[in-house]
Amino acid sequence: MVNIAVFVSGGGTNLQSLIDACANNEINGSIKLVISNRKKAYGLERARLAGIKAEWIKDEDIIIKRLEEEQIDLIVLAGYLAIVSEKLISKYENKIINIHPSLIPSFCGEGYYGIHVHEACFKRGCKVSGATVHFVSAVVDGGPIILQRSIDISDCSSPEEIQEKILINIEHKILKEAVGLYCDNKLKVVNERVEII
Repeated sequence: MVNIAVFVSGGGTNLQSLIDACANNEINGSIKLVISNRKKAYGLERARLAGIKAEWIKDEDIIIKRLEEEQIDLIVLAGYLAIVSEKLISKYENKIINIHPSLIPSFCGEGYYGIHVHEACFKRGCKVSGATVHFVSAVVDGGPIILQRSIDISDCSSPEEIQEKILINIEHKILKEAVGLYCDNKLKVVNERVEII
């Protein structure tokens, strides 16, 4: 079974979808640790309610120490609003998964996170958007793509509506699907591309 750490900065609804998927045996893994860079992130409370170790840590050396202590195999960034250092990325190469609320390469990279992604999408007048799960590399939102899914947003009248529609209909589904594939050893990175085997 794969030992998973989830990093969160906010409410942790994607974390909750992973907690539920593990409980329902949809994922061949176990969430051992939840870390947040924000002391009051509700995601920490979600973890505690599920009996998972939940810790507020900002120092990356301490984060790495805790990951080693818990024998973590996979890190999932689920709404983690901090840039992960190259030190952590190189230590866990192709073992860090991120969910991004757009169809990469659209609306991604530095400055594009959370509601800012949907504001840019809405301002542009996009009719379709979605979410992407990818491995984390040194390039922000530039790692190999695992899964993408799109949805019609032409009926949305605000960035907040787009955010909610994508979160509920896509993010919660493809994140647990990608983590499930990883835990079943079905993801292979070849020449910067992900093959599902």
